[in-house]
Amino acid sequence: MTVNIVSKVDDWIRPAHVLVSVSDKRGLEVLVPGLISINDDLRIYSTGGTYRRIAELLGEEKSARHLVRVSDYTGQPETQGGLVKTLDFKIYLGLLCETYNDAHRADLERTGAVPLDMVVVNLYPFRETVARPDVTVEMARANIDIGGPCMVRAAAKNYLRVAAVTDPDDYQPIVKKLRTSGGRLDLQTRFALARKAFAHTAAYDTAIAEWLGARSDAEMEACYQKQPPRED
Repeated sequence: MTVNIVSKVDDWIRPAHVLVSVSDKRGLEVLVPGLISINDDLRIYSTGGTYRRIAELLGEEKSARHLVRVSDYTGQPETQGGLVKTLDFKIYLGLLCETYNDAHRADLERTGAVPLDMVVVNLYPFRETVARPDVTVEMARANIDIGGPCMVRAAAKNYLRVAAVTDPDDYQPIVKKLRTSGGRLDLQTRFALARKAFAHTAAYDTAIAEWLGARSDAEMEACYQKQPPRED
């Protein structure tokens, strides 16, 4: 397997393209206007209920200037129920590309993608769901996030250029840091966010594995009406 080993990176990165997709919308009223007040050319890419919340916060005029539906960006509509929204080549090229890499820049130009500089994601509420007294295995399964952890991991892996933001309590400090540093985030901050992001996804996966591991086959099968095999 061939991997890119990077030795030179920019210390300070000015976020210009930010992807926001959150289950917990707490703090968006601090983060979103704060980011735009720092960079008036900022573009925010978002989905579903997060898009609607940001549009509400910004109003019609600012939304038209700063807010983009992920489905409009990728050219792919969301799957029913939001099953597939962000699992798209343009999204992951934007997250993982090294903008100092000529081949990666050519890929961005070829696909019409943009380098995503910040990802603001928190995950489907799995722990909250399984804490309910009436929870079923199927309810738990439906609340296992796929796209969120993928985006968090991609952004955190590329801390060379991307800020992976997973905790609403970090929104205010990030805005403050940007304001005091000319709208830029340094490598040390991005690395700290990456460490926190990987711990977040690891804890999320551990919670899922432990809860499913404690369920019996009978408990799982009680959720479903089995169908006979289909003839293809």
